[in-house]
Amino acid sequence: MDIRIPIGLLFAILGFILLAFGLYSANDTELYARCLGRNINLWTGVTMLVFGAFMLFFSLRKKKTL
Repeated sequence: MDIRIPIGLLFAILGFILLAFGLYSANDTELYARCLGRNINLWTGVTMLVFGAFMLFFSLRKKKTL
């Protein structure tokens, strides 16, 4: 079993959850006051989702050898 598949799924799922929460709470200025007004949930979710997609892409791209 390739380790990239579960790691990619984990990062993709958690990234999607953070991305959704970041979009849902985009107008809440009190929540993001401590991180200089930046929507840290949105950007962390995007980063994790992209990393998970790369991991899944490279695991599926790998040629199966017998």
